[in-house]
Amino acid sequence: MEQRIGSSSSKPLEGAGFDPAFIPGLTAPATGREEDAKDTKDAPGTDGDGTVADAATEAAPEAGESEKPGDSPAAEAAEAVEAAEESEDDEPEPAPDGPVFEASDRRAALVADHRGVRLRLDDQECEFRWDEIGAVETETARFGKRYTVTVHTPDRRWYPLEIDADSRRRFAEWDAALDEVLDAYFDDGAEEPADRV
Repeated sequence: MEQRIGSSSSKPLEGAGFDPAFIPGLTAPATGREEDAKDTKDAPGTDGDGTVADAATEAAPEAGESEKPGDSPAAEAAEAVEAAEESEDDEPEPAPDGPVFEASDRRAALVADHRGVRLRLDDQECEFRWDEIGAVETETARFGKRYTVTVHTPDRRWYPLEIDADSRRRFAEWDAALDEVLDAYFDDGAEEPADRV
């Protein structure tokens, strides 16, 4: 059996054995210096010989032509946005004196207050206003310390969140606190019957 020694002029090997990101049916990316040189010559912002034209130095104003910060309309709009954000930061939203329920563990967090219900798991978050909620359901594990809160929406979707409690005694505290928030803010649409005299 003969073996060729030296550089091979053939196409490089492809496949999952050589490239873990290989997907059959997709074309391999272009390799080689000829394709790279061809791409840089045709790229916008380059001269004909492949050198990159420095647009930042061409567009920069001369040292004596410096603009004032408020001259352009974009700068004025940016200043207006910054002023609005500062005024919002100075005056935080007043929270009504009502019940608030908070429960969290190392990964998950649940907050229910006057704004609605907010669920967070790792880096994922979702928020439901009270008018977007159809029902809130709680469930405890028969064994273990897992407390599950499920938010149901009127369009038949549900969003469960599991929180690990430090002890099973916390379940009763959390149920009572969550019931207090739901009684204060959640309107399930059922009209209470008027007391008859």
